[in-house]
Amino acid sequence: MSARRLTVAAVGDVLQLWALFALAAAVLWPVYRAEWYIVVAVSAVVLGTLIAVLGAVFRWKAWLVILVTLAVFTAVGVPLAVPAKASGGVLPTLDGLLDLFAGVALGWKQLLTITLPVGDYQALLVPALVLLLTASVVSVTIALRARYGEFAVIPPVVVFVVGIVFGPTTATLPIPLGIGLLVAGVGWISWCRWRRRRAITRGRDREASAGFRIGVEARNLIGGLLVFAIAGAGSVATTSVLGPTGDRQVARAAVEQPFEPRDHASPLAGFRRYLREDHVDEVMMRVTGLPADARIRIATLDSYDGVVYAVGSPTVDSASGVFVRVPSRIDQSSRGTGAVRAEFEIDAYAGVWVPTVGLLEDIVFRGDDRARLEDGFGFNTTSGTAVDLAGIGEGDRYAVDAVMPPSPALETLAIAVPGSADVPRGADAPEELVNALDSYVEGVQGSGAQLVAAIQRLHADGYISHGLGPDEPASRSGHSLDRIAELFDGSRMIGDAEQYAVAAALMATRLGFPARVVVGFAPEVAPGGGTTVVRGGDISAWIEVDTAQYGWVAVDPVPPERPIPEDEPEEPKPISRPESIVPPPVDRPEPREDPVDSDTTADEPESADQTLEVLLQVARVIGISLLVVLVALSPFLLVIGAKLRRRHLRRTAPDALGRIRGGWDEFADLVVDRGLAVPPAATRAEFAAAVGTLPSRVLAAVVDRAVFAPEPPSVADADRVWTAVGELRSSLDAGRTRRERIRALVSLRSLGGGAVRELLRRPRSIR
Repeated sequence: MSARRLTVAAVGDVLQLWALFALAAAVLWPVYRAEWYIVVAVSAVVLGTLIAVLGAVFRWKAWLVILVTLAVFTAVGVPLAVPAKASGGVLPTLDGLLDLFAGVALGWKQLLTITLPVGDYQALLVPALVLLLTASVVSVTIALRARYGEFAVIPPVVVFVVGIVFGPTTATLPIPLGIGLLVAGVGWISWCRWRRRRAITRGRDREASAGFRIGVEARNLIGGLLVFAIAGAGSVATTSVLGPTGDRQVARAAVEQPFEPRDHASPLAGFRRYLREDHVDEVMMRVTGLPADARIRIATLDSYDGVVYAVGSPTVDSASGVFVRVPSRIDQSSRGTGAVRAEFEIDAYAGVWVPTVGLLEDIVFRGDDRARLEDGFGFNTTSGTAVDLAGIGEGDRYAVDAVMPPSPALETLAIAVPGSADVPRGADAPEELVNALDSYVEGVQGSGAQLVAAIQRLHADGYISHGLGPDEPASRSGHSLDRIAELFDGSRMIGDAEQYAVAAALMATRLGFPARVVVGFAPEVAPGGGTTVVRGGDISAWIEVDTAQYGWVAVDPVPPERPIPEDEPEEPKPISRPESIVPPPVDRPEPREDPVDSDTTADEPESADQTLEVLLQVARVIGISLLVVLVALSPFLLVIGAKLRRRHLRRTAPDALGRIRGGWDEFADLVVDRGLAVPPAATRAEFAAAVGTLPSRVLAAVVDRAVFAPEPPSVADADRVWTAVGELRSSLDAGRTRRERIRALVSLRSLGGGAVRELLRRPRSIR
């Protein structure tokens, strides 16, 4: 409708649109899950409504509405969407305005590269404010000022879809929210159309009684609700039978992550760099608050290609390769006990891998580079590895809140059962390691006991040598398969934590335990939570195995340092060969006259019919698409089916008079469905006069004569009436567009009242 004063009808419009926006905004709740988001959403919708109402009352031009909306966004954007940078909590600051307008352009991608929920972290509430404020202004403006107010339902639907696209892979209350939005949206459209039709026919409606109008409207409402109840039940049943088998596909599942682990060298590849003479005593960092026997994690490695053990990558289907920003505290209480707060001060250590301790719950950066480090920080909850795109180096400081995971003794794992954690499949273990493992676990029963036996043999048989000093036995660096094979191939097992960790991980994997390698520091912890000085020589590597009882458990496979015995050469043993006795030649059998070549070729497996597979996939896609289309069209198909049945019952009435009356009723319903204005309680002649065509007047006269004549009409008369009805239907559709004809076909106007009851029983003959 055009710009107008605020009326009771306008208040009803606004309340209905608010209900639509409440359902749409609820879809964004899993993204934020913060009470402040509710404040932002309510404020955005209320302010947008106020702008649209003022624009309607004062008849503002579109450009003026846009300017006012921009001004309101600038005024309230910082206190609502960037509250941390609002002066006094209510006034915008320059830094807050910069973050506000940067968030309009950049906040959408940041939402996809951060773990959910985001709360009020930084400026990530800006997209929600922009979306809800703009949508409410547009929606209410359309409802109050446009000729067709039905289009006001589009902005809330857009908000609903955006919430799905930017939401998590697991939907929250999808069926209630979806059906709620459908019912509210269709209710709004029906409300707008009913009100427009009521305005057109208001003069004629005065001729009918109020009770008659209320009865017709109530029957129409009940019929519409029944149609949507059937469609909703069909949709729920379809989703229950053919529901998705996995997580839904959303934008965050496809967007390129900001950190790709494979772009950086594996920390294990540079293991011996810390052990060189110029770095072994160099202070890497100072840590305050480390618990006793705690180790510092640099990175967790779970992807092994036979050459390098590295952090997983999303390209190889590894959950440990996805690093996202952490907007809020991570609750790790269910995975460990004993809260720890450790203060890190970096000295010589440098790189993108951020040292942490335990199971990280929160990290707070300090110093002048705090903002830079916060923006670049990323974390992987699967492996517990932390990174910083900007890299950390000398002078950086941060505090870590964590809990310590369970650390059962090695002997306790004898009763452990392999867990179900998913790690990428790595390279197969070399034959030398397999043979050694078989000898270690010979006669030992149970996976846990076999793992304990293998680790204990590594402790007992292994020796430590980094191969860097002139007095150390040769020990080649690296952890490729040939280096691991070399570890078990000689008379002495010589290596360091780099080789022993990889060998232990391969053994654990072969025994059925999901395993991964951890690179970090194992310093001598200062007593009483004092400051622990971490040097390059404290570098170490260990493994973590997943157990059903304890989850991921750290296991140290590195043998203790002890003197390495001299390698005693093995003296060759003389082998006496017995005198070979040559047997006499054997007579060859006579060849067969018709030798038959034996078929030594193995039957090649029949290749699958690719054409058939393609056709089956195409048929499956087409079938599902058709099912979706049928579910979407089910309300309209139900209306069309009801009208066809009604027409069939009328045309096949038991007697000719019933068919003639049914023909007139069919013509009257055709007129009503096409929206022609006719008197509510008119006679046939008055009805035909309102239609305004000569054939309709002729039909009315014929039907009246058949009804009131002393003699019953013939079957031929009934057939002529139905022929005339078909011609009148064609004349009514002449000049109408295809869209108008379809709207008349699915219209519910003629299905009110007794028309519904008529479908449920066949009329009896008139006596």
